Amino acid sequence: MFKFATFYYALIVLFFAIAMILFPDQTYEASIRGLTLWTEIVFPSLLPFFIIAELLLAFGVVRLIGILLEPLMRPLFNLPGAGGVAIAMGLVSGYPSGAKIATRLYEEKAISTIEAERLIAFTNASNPLFIFGAVAVGFFHNPTLGWLIAISHYGASLLVGVCMRFYLRHSDTKSEKSNQQSSSTLGEKIKHMLSTPQPQQQKPLGQHLGDAVYSSVKTLVMIGGFIILFSVINKLLFLSGVSEWLSSILEKGLEFISQPGELALPIISGLFEITLGAQMVAQTDEATLFVQVIFVSLLLAFNGLSIHSQVASIIANTEIRYKPYLIGRLLHMVWAVILVLLLYQPIYLDRQTSNPQDVPVDTSKTANHWVINLLNDIQTFGPLVTSLAILVTVWLMIKNMTQRTT
Repeated sequence: MFKFATFYYALIVLFFAIAMILFPDQTYEASIRGLTLWTEIVFPSLLPFFIIAELLLAFGVVRLIGILLEPLMRPLFNLPGAGGVAIAMGLVSGYPSGAKIATRLYEEKAISTIEAERLIAFTNASNPLFIFGAVAVGFFHNPTLGWLIAISHYGASLLVGVCMRFYLRHSDTKSEKSNQQSSSTLGEKIKHMLSTPQPQQQKPLGQHLGDAVYSSVKTLVMIGGFIILFSVINKLLFLSGVSEWLSSILEKGLEFISQPGELALPIISGLFEITLGAQMVAQTDEATLFVQVIFVSLLLAFNGLSIHSQVASIIANTEIRYKPYLIGRLLHMVWAVILVLLLYQPIYLDRQTSNPQDVPVDTSKTANHWVINLLNDIQTFGPLVTSLAILVTVWLMIKNMTQRTT
């Protein structure tokens, strides 16, 4: 079985190597497109959240948050209160920050392996800037759709968390111990926390900052590599005709459920790269707006194979398993469709009837214009932030190597 898998992987790599030789110009353009996305949007958007999460762990703030949120987190998600940090930052900053923060909580022994698997299953969500700025205004030219997609997306994510609370419920001994200790009062828990400082809190402030920046940039460089790789893969699959072959198969399935077959290629593209897939779905004139929103929500919930690879890489050196994350994606897709079906009328259609001036969009007058301005600012200053952060990280690496040699 192992030899067969190795042979299979070798054939895939050989296929892409030959495709890169046959299409060098398109490969270069796809690489530049992925690199631009990383430097202008992904890196500057995620870096602050990663650094803050590292500092929250270093200074013991996560332990305090865990104590405060325990009464809420345990009944809803069967998770310790510390998981609230991963939920909040995962939903706000976008994927794969939820997996990154949950893994750090696991490494700091704030949560168990099973709790980390539950947490990762529902904390990887799309960035609000992407939903409102890129999808709603950029692709659909309608900011009202942003509220529908966002509420459905984040609501479905939380519902996945509620479902995953039953995942291996009777196997998590750490949860049982936490429940047994829950009889202590809030004041007693805080007093106990303050009386038992963690070893990492004894480090100087400069070292905390350096470690936070180094760890965050290291993860983001890995994420950038996956973004570029899957940008190239998606392009090569299209040029080699594989995407069209896969879409022809999916097209028959769409026609069987009375949906336009023209959505097949956008869906296949979106399985690899969410941005391109969502844009192509929004440009499919043969589909109604309602159908377009459903399929965009499905792509956002699935995360895309690029995000799946990033999550798998983040948890690779731990005992956290990938399967719960995949189950969470499938559940997220189901809940996202259900919420769109339920909320399309009250959140979108009713608002369109009462506010017909929402379309066409004038971003200078909409309630979401601040989102567009923020997205433009990130794109403008993103490369500068990326370059400075990489330079600081290189300096820290050289400094650490010099200290070790001396």
